[in-house]
Amino acid sequence: MNIRENYEQFEMDHLSLQASKSKLSKGRLTEEPKCEIRTDYQRDRDRILHSKAFRRLKHKTQVFLSPEGDHYRTRLTHTLEVSQIARTIARSLNLNEDLTEAIALGHDLGHTPFGHTGERILNELCESGFKHNEQSLRVVDFLEIRNEKQGLNLTYEVRDGILNHPLGYKAATLEGQIVNISDRVAYINHDLDDAIRANIIKPGQLPEKFLKQLGYSHGQRINTMIVDIIYNSINNDKIVMSDVIAQSTTELRDFLFENVYYNKIAKSEEEKTTFIVEKIFEYYIKHFDCLPEFYFKIYNEGRFTKSEIIKDYIAGMTDRYAMKIFEDFYIPKPWRQ
Repeated sequence: MNIRENYEQFEMDHLSLQASKSKLSKGRLTEEPKCEIRTDYQRDRDRILHSKAFRRLKHKTQVFLSPEGDHYRTRLTHTLEVSQIARTIARSLNLNEDLTEAIALGHDLGHTPFGHTGERILNELCESGFKHNEQSLRVVDFLEIRNEKQGLNLTYEVRDGILNHPLGYKAATLEGQIVNISDRVAYINHDLDDAIRANIIKPGQLPEKFLKQLGYSHGQRINTMIVDIIYNSINNDKIVMSDVIAQSTTELRDFLFENVYYNKIAKSEEEKTTFIVEKIFEYYIKHFDCLPEFYFKIYNEGRFTKSEIIKDYIAGMTDRYAMKIFEDFYIPKPWRQ
């Protein structure tokens, strides 16, 4: 047996009966030769990690738009925190850590510039709507280029986990369910941490019941949630928190929506970013032939409308690139002889 086959057998022999085994994957959209070294899930992880869409996450907003401080989260650091949390849970439950990591690294590839503000406005502008999880799947299936071919050709299990990572969705694998719950653990805790750093949440403002139940520090709260998930998911057919911790987590999330996500300081630039996305979209509707050649070719295939193609292009932009495009289109430049 080669190295990959040895590891596939290791998974069969040592992982939980409920774990997803790479040898038993439902496969890829297009069949391809196996790697001698890596399992299919390991290859999927690597394809996501080396993609352009993954690299762009470092310049996409998490909550705070273009923050001055170096320590605020971006969409990339959020993704890495989700991956770390998810891997810890998967390893503790003896599930497939490679599959979990691949899903975690790919779950937000379809996120827009300017965070959920960009997602909301694209959903209004595009007649077919917009959801970042569906766009993430579209990125890995269609928009990312690998070996001069469209799409990363990922396995069913990774694609399912990416599509079903948001709250209210249920992935087909336990590994996908781990990413679903890890996403919440990550953003609830790091968004709270960033809000405290930004002085949006003042010392003493966080209700005592959250501190007493979940912990008095950032690390304590994450640890409480992770340990609770692990012990309540052992020998279970789903990934869950206890009722007590789940309730506190939900209430903390509601507290963040009221005090951070809808806070006038945190959202002070939202009207401007909405205007930027609207005007870029409007420009390309009027000047569709100005799109990059790649998107123009997709449109000429006849499968998608103009607004869907424009949506793809804008969703892939980083914050700073969207602002540059807006400036190029709408801000007069000094005349030079």
